[in-house]
Amino acid sequence: MAYLFTSESVSEGHPDKVADQISDALLDYFLAFDPESKVACETLVTTGQVVLAGEVKSDTYLDVQNIARDVINKIGYTKGEYQFSGDSCGVISLIHEQSQDINQGVDRGAKELQGAGDQGMMFGYATKETENYMPLALDISHRILHTLAEIRRECKDIVYLRPDAKAQVTIEYSDDNIPQRIDTIVVSTQHDPFDADDEVMLKKIKEDIISILIPRVKVQLPEKIQKLFNDQIKYHINPTGKFVIGGPHGDSGLTGRKIIVDTYGGKGAHGGGAFSGKDPSKVDRSAAYAARHIAKNLVAAGVADEILVQVSYAIGVVEPTSIFVDTYGTSKVALNDGQIAQIVSELFDMRPFAIEKRLQLRNPIYLETAAYGHMGRESRTVTKVFESPYSGRIEKEVELFTWEKLDMVKEVKAAFDL
Repeated sequence: MAYLFTSESVSEGHPDKVADQISDALLDYFLAFDPESKVACETLVTTGQVVLAGEVKSDTYLDVQNIARDVINKIGYTKGEYQFSGDSCGVISLIHEQSQDINQGVDRGAKELQGAGDQGMMFGYATKETENYMPLALDISHRILHTLAEIRRECKDIVYLRPDAKAQVTIEYSDDNIPQRIDTIVVSTQHDPFDADDEVMLKKIKEDIISILIPRVKVQLPEKIQKLFNDQIKYHINPTGKFVIGGPHGDSGLTGRKIIVDTYGGKGAHGGGAFSGKDPSKVDRSAAYAARHIAKNLVAAGVADEILVQVSYAIGVVEPTSIFVDTYGTSKVALNDGQIAQIVSELFDMRPFAIEKRLQLRNPIYLETAAYGHMGRESRTVTKVFESPYSGRIEKEVELFTWEKLDMVKEVKAAFDL
């Protein structure tokens, strides 16, 4: 029997994502000026206020207020009528030094003996249903909001958009898990007040989303995915009605509150640990990236059509406590999932420092991850500039989303005789 599956995404202007971006911007600045920084930075945003908290061990000092304001302005919160603006909001810093009790379990004499920064389990997932090996409903949801933000910044085709938005996509699958059609698309977007009455306003927003936004999203997708769009899609556009009050004024935001949006949209699994604001010694982040890297390379190499990888750690312990693989019955090799996991453990060094080194995670590469998903993104090299009134100016060339590279396919094929 056919079934429906749904994933959602939120925009860069969603209050939780504002908080994530501020936390990751602070992390990038600490790593730019001191790559050995240990950072766990949380952010709260609400009407006219930003609160920074957490623990940091670093040799650099930053103007955290200006960094937070710059992030807010770049997102688009620049007007007083939003009740939250980078130029006028208050910024309170409660950041203090990292606990020595935690640090002693992480830092060791030899870097390769670095212990995990916390206990827990992390998951990586990959599927063949999209070109970037991501679940389709989440991929389309991310694209809807990323494209909506592009239209907002152009100030041309849809001129009334404000930064806060959410999207949700429901897809119908066949019994053999093949996408058949898009059943429902939900888009809620913050907007300027209209002079017209609510009925005229809602009609205009719905027409613009369906006739301007959706076609721009559709052309980004391969032809086989474009065919899933049809005249029978149920659209819910701003279903609650007027959405003028939004962003941190409409709802407070916290770092780490969108972990399913950040990962696989409800497919696979999640260990519960958030990413943003954490340096790579925190395996919540680094091991989740490494697990995605493993799953993606295994699927790309043809080991299976769909793979979930779990890894777990004990705080202060170097070696992972377990590595688990689930191929959901889609394996293409004559091995059970336990045997596949054994080969994975031999092929990929999952010690915390080995992950940091393999994926180049001690670079300032994290702000870009904090909106539109940490997984399924394009690995690319960029030049980033960091300026501090205390430490000067640094220009660094860094590679973003290294865990998305298919750089182990050859080794995987050799290990599995593919």
